[in-house]
Amino acid sequence: MTMVRIPPPALPVRDRRAARALSPMLTRLAEERATGVLVREHGVLHLAEGRVVHAESPLAPDLGVLLTAHGTLAAAAWQHAAGRAPDPAQAAELLLRSGVLPTGALELCHLDALYDAGYFALAPSGTPGRFRYGAGPRLGPLPSVPVVALEHETLRRRLLLHRLWPDPAADSAPLIRAAPAPGPAPALPVTPRQRAVLDRVDGVRTAADLARDLGRQAFHTLVDVRRLIAAGWIAPAPADPAPPPAPPPRPVTTDPDIALLKRLRDALEAL
Repeated sequence: MTMVRIPPPALPVRDRRAARALSPMLTRLAEERATGVLVREHGVLHLAEGRVVHAESPLAPDLGVLLTAHGTLAAAAWQHAAGRAPDPAQAAELLLRSGVLPTGALELCHLDALYDAGYFALAPSGTPGRFRYGAGPRLGPLPSVPVVALEHETLRRRLLLHRLWPDPAADSAPLIRAAPAPGPAPALPVTPRQRAVLDRVDGVRTAADLARDLGRQAFHTLVDVRRLIAAGWIAPAPADPAPPPAPPPRPVTTDPDIALLKRLRDALEAL
């Protein structure tokens, strides 16, 4: 397993950019009480009458993972509901109507998945969002979230992570075990939750991979990851160095002596 040595963690500084509006487009859609799907670089938000009813992100485990990972729901029951519904939110509504889960447990998992994926969907992006107006999303029996509540919670989570460890590189990079620094062991002990993360760090998995493996919310996994980095237990894998540029092709040159011999041979053949 690759081991690296990292310097002592730097003191975090407040990220002033976090105070900016997360998504002016989302704020406008909430004011319009719009219904449709907002597609952003790192996730998707489903709106109904200006409220967030569902969120998805490739960086966060979906509702099915959260429900089945620890035995809250049998995997076969989720697969049956998901096969009869076009999306996880409507699959959850089928489960709610069937009574296979306590209402409170399902609603809690639904909100956990919504806020988790919403955090990543509202992450800073270099590409503009796109909104598709339509009648797909709707206000249903599962709780929805006001846009202002999702943005407030996203900002709170962003600032918490920044206080734990200010460098976001570990959020998406493969993670490796860090070589112990000279001197005494890290002062901060590893909790059982953090130990489960630490034991799965292999130089390949990212924080999102660890969250799916553990069946936990991705944000909670990021909290453990940044705390482990701050304590000196793990580190982001160093990026592969870019290959050196290929040397320019050498110009094709003709040896003057060879050219002279060729001219002499041509002249003799002409005699």
